[in-house]
Amino acid sequence: MDPLTLAREIIDGRRIIREDDLSGFLTWDLRQLCQGADRIRAHFIGNRVDLCSIINGRSGRCPEDCKYCAQSAHNPTCCEVYDFLPEEKILDLCRLNEQEGVSRFSIVTSGRALTGSEFDQAIHAYETMSRECQIGLCASMGFLDTEQLRRLRRAGVTRYHHNIETSRRNFPNICTTHTYDQKIEMIKRAQEEGLYVCSGGIIGMGETWEDRLDMAVSLAELGIRSIPINVLMPIKGTPMEQLPRLKEEEILRTVACFRYINPQADIRLAAGRALLTRDGEFAFQSGASATITGNMLTTAACATIRSDREMLEGLGREVPRTYREGDV
Repeated sequence: MDPLTLAREIIDGRRIIREDDLSGFLTWDLRQLCQGADRIRAHFIGNRVDLCSIINGRSGRCPEDCKYCAQSAHNPTCCEVYDFLPEEKILDLCRLNEQEGVSRFSIVTSGRALTGSEFDQAIHAYETMSRECQIGLCASMGFLDTEQLRRLRRAGVTRYHHNIETSRRNFPNICTTHTYDQKIEMIKRAQEEGLYVCSGGIIGMGETWEDRLDMAVSLAELGIRSIPINVLMPIKGTPMEQLPRLKEEEILRTVACFRYINPQADIRLAAGRALLTRDGEFAFQSGASATITGNMLTTAACATIRSDREMLEGLGREVPRTYREGDV
């Protein structure tokens, strides 16, 4: 078997499962592997690229001990700390992203879960954005309960983000204040409430290739439609500050593997794009079909969105400028 033959089989209907021999992904020629991944992307996704943007709605003081995270209270970093943002600040960035043609917009908050009056503030912000903007709405607010998820959906949110981060085996090396199974339960709860789920993880945290492939298979088993791949950018003050940054070839191989294993999902470039040539040009030719764009809290987001659009259109990709009802 070679990667191009496997790509043809996947296009014809084959799906990779946990019991398959996945060792070829680690040894196959990278150029051929990426070529096959791009063929799968072209067949199932086409040339459209999904752009999403986020705002850090609440920052710092997180009680969870995730070893990669600047916002964890366990890690002595220089993270900015603030409570839930004023609604107008959120709306301003939402409108900016809509004007620049971003497909969807998400409020992301630190902490185990957004609760109480801050969650009420978030709901009101979503209701206003849903009423005044034509952009897909997402949320990333930790471990929410069923009623909170229902309130989000009623407020106009269509997608919930909750990363599994890594493999089941490796998860205890990353975090001990919550479990891998709790993450899986959260994803299934969101799906049961009619929300599409965006879930992926971080590579470069000391995991093995087997861990990466296991994560990709787990996401396929969960039926995830949007898979963000983050590359660790080691942060001073975290337990992972001394880890080496991944090389581009390793990132591209990971992106390609995720495309083979999740042929119909959006494989979304997230943190760590600075490690890639021209913010991911080769990755978009290796199976990637989506990205997080913009600079969150700054008006420089305009420049980032425009440069992303220029790069993608130069590759012959289509970047929709308006959100269509039914997009998830």
